[in-house]
Amino acid sequence: MTKVLFPGTFDPIHYGHVDIAMRAARLFDEVVVAVYDKPLKNLFFSPEKRISLVREVLKSEDRITVLGYSGLTVKFACEIGAKGIVRGLRVFSDFEYEFRMALANNRLDADIDTIALITTEENTFLSSSTVKEIASLGGDVSSMVPPIVNLALKESFKGLDYDPAPQTNPSE
Repeated sequence: MTKVLFPGTFDPIHYGHVDIAMRAARLFDEVVVAVYDKPLKNLFFSPEKRISLVREVLKSEDRITVLGYSGLTVKFACEIGAKGIVRGLRVFSDFEYEFRMALANNRLDADIDTIALITTEENTFLSSSTVKEIASLGGDVSSMVPPIVNLALKESFKGLDYDPAPQTNPSE
């Protein structure tokens, strides 16, 4: 049985994330979607809210489990018995970032492989930062995120003056 880890902040989860998770579930016996709790970037939703949204969005796929985690991703992958870390690639800058991370993770644990899945064309532009920025300005993100996420964004931005911080990780 091959288990892989699909880590991210998922702040919020969008259709690009969903696509990668579902495609990974077709390729592997079990996919653990791991919601990172304390990245070096500003988060909009709490870890609990992000985990809840990801679980709700992916609940139809029985090969997917959703967990929260902190610390080194490669260490968490090892702890849960994952054989690889799945990453989504949208643009060339994602490749450069993910390539460096894969090499660093390999240095930390050579038994954990990195599996890169290329995004589908319609999701190339999607990032959580883009979704939050558009939603914060009252734009329609319903084609970018599942309905429950769209609702959570609308409720959260009501009466808020949110200014999305610059993205520190280009492959969120």
